[in-house]
Amino acid sequence: MYSKIGIIREGKTPPDKRVALTPAQCNEVMQRYPGTEVVVQRSPVRAIPDAEYEAAGVRLVDDLDDRDLIIGVKEVPVHMLMEGRSYQFFSHTIKQQPHNRKLMHAVIAKGIRLIDHELLTDAKGERVLAFGRWAGVVGAYNAFRAWQATLSGPVLKPAHLCHDRTEMEQHLHAFPLPKDLRIVMTGGGRVGRGAMEVLDRAGIARVSPNAFLNAVFDGPVYTVLGSADLYRRSDGKPFDREAFHKDPSGHEAEFLPFARKANMFIACHFWDPRGPKILSAEVLKDPAMALKVVADISCDVGGPIDCTVRASTIADPLFGYDPKAQSECPVGTPGSVTVMAVDNLPCELPRDASEAFGRDLVDHVMPYLVHRDVGGRIEHATIAAEGRLMPRYQHLAAYAGQA
Repeated sequence: MYSKIGIIREGKTPPDKRVALTPAQCNEVMQRYPGTEVVVQRSPVRAIPDAEYEAAGVRLVDDLDDRDLIIGVKEVPVHMLMEGRSYQFFSHTIKQQPHNRKLMHAVIAKGIRLIDHELLTDAKGERVLAFGRWAGVVGAYNAFRAWQATLSGPVLKPAHLCHDRTEMEQHLHAFPLPKDLRIVMTGGGRVGRGAMEVLDRAGIARVSPNAFLNAVFDGPVYTVLGSADLYRRSDGKPFDREAFHKDPSGHEAEFLPFARKANMFIACHFWDPRGPKILSAEVLKDPAMALKVVADISCDVGGPIDCTVRASTIADPLFGYDPKAQSECPVGTPGSVTVMAVDNLPCELPRDASEAFGRDLVDHVMPYLVHRDVGGRIEHATIAAEGRLMPRYQHLAAYAGQA
């Protein structure tokens, strides 16, 4: 197991300000596991500055040459990888992502042991490390920024310019919510729960899908659609949730009634490419369609939401969509929908996201890294080691250049 752990300086461009462990968490690991040392590589861009680590007594270093395990958040640039070391980060290679093929080749060529955050799971097979909740938190806030840009009103400070979530939500609480605001959401996982936290704390009442469509309300409300609310079988047979999640082909979405009632759509769902469109170009063109804002937190370009024609950025998060032309247009164009489709939302609240991620890393992963790999949690998440793919990941052979 590992006793010399290094927290790497994030090297991606544009810079990612998150970090795997906060100063307090570094000290907690060393106190919990005597003989384990955690050092942090200096970084000029990290949201938690070097001075905070130094003040907490965590050793800062310029290089990680003596470390036997190096932990980061995002993909480590190829030029930063050291031969024969163990690394743990989100590699985004498990789905054979084309843009990370060179990274996978370098891992093999340099004999690196690659442990992927995404593959670390508990006994039930549930992921133990993820930033999804923070995508939901920031995405829901950005939905109101999109509302303001579309219909005018007080300007909401961008989340990435706020010190933390507390400041962000102070701005939202001061935002005048229209009494007739109607929000429809899809997705109830980590991302959806994060978005719901924001809506609940903003004082927006949650109602059932049926009430959303049929009742009258005197204040802002939102509803969350489960698969049974949103989909039906194409053959007319009763909907089977378990069968749908195994294979969503042969189904159709029934989103139009909600698109005619809601003026904001917050999309937090997981989408299977075999599944149907949710918000199609046809629904967007419907004369009674009421949507003004689509906050596509899931951000599947070319996926189930046809107005998500591209991903947007933290610096420029919004764009307009003209349903008649089925193309992008300036925000505020008459008849258009304002789309928020930022694909790296947790980076907007890097301090909070780092704190939460590090908490899970300390509680659910560190014992298996530095003490004993009970149940093979680390082994199962190891994609490659010593110049070869691990047996459970041999299907990546062609992608990794080993076929």
